[in-house]
Amino acid sequence: MCDAVKEQAEPLIKTVNLCKSFGENPVLDHISADIYEGEKVVIIGPSGSGKSTFLRCLNLLEAPTEGSVFFEGTELTNSSDLNEHRKKMGMVFQHFNLFPHLTVLKNITLAAVDARLHANRKQKLKIPKKQIVAEEKEKAMALLRRIGLENKADAYPSTLSGGQKQRVAIVRSLAMDPKVMLFDEPTSALDPEMVGEVLSVMKELADEGMTMIVVTHEMRFARNVSTRVLFMNEGKIAADGTPQQIFDAPENEALKSFLSKVL
Repeated sequence: MCDAVKEQAEPLIKTVNLCKSFGENPVLDHISADIYEGEKVVIIGPSGSGKSTFLRCLNLLEAPTEGSVFFEGTELTNSSDLNEHRKKMGMVFQHFNLFPHLTVLKNITLAAVDARLHANRKQKLKIPKKQIVAEEKEKAMALLRRIGLENKADAYPSTLSGGQKQRVAIVRSLAMDPKVMLFDEPTSALDPEMVGEVLSVMKELADEGMTMIVVTHEMRFARNVSTRVLFMNEGKIAADGTPQQIFDAPENEALKSFLSKVL
């Protein structure tokens, strides 16, 4: 997003002096960052630099030791309705996290149906449960068609390849109609030949305007798909710029050293 637009817009996600320690081990060191709607932010850096911890703090899967996280102007670190905000923040994990005892279709619809039923009760609506289930099933089937897995709706995760599992995990998050998608190294557990099929789904989401924050080691994806790259080192954001600034004209010495090893 250009600077002029940023000056007028409220950040979708904002962190202020975010710190996280595990015991005596500091992992995040006073990170302040703004993420704007429509941005495709890729987070890169060496192992142990705090990338995944930072991502997991954005929706409080990891509770910060210090500092604040804001989502749509609400401070999540003090929110009494955290789950309502989390519903708008889709999360895709390295190891898929599908329920092995549920079919693909049930994996996709479970959380979406529960959320609709909860809203039904909270808003005192009278939409029949059968109608909600049917509507979410229809939406899930449309999502499966989109990723070419409609014929796997009644299959169980154990029968899927790693790439298929990850694509199902992505559309499971999309079924919640999120405002932002968080990806925590979504291809690192995949065989090399399966990486492309997952990245193509992510690129399609990016092209459609989805706000995305992606922790990844896929440098080609970072260069070609992101609008902004954050380089993390030793628990800090050591560099923040466009893909061209980060990859073609790096100024930070740690970034230069990192890129020399991965490019």
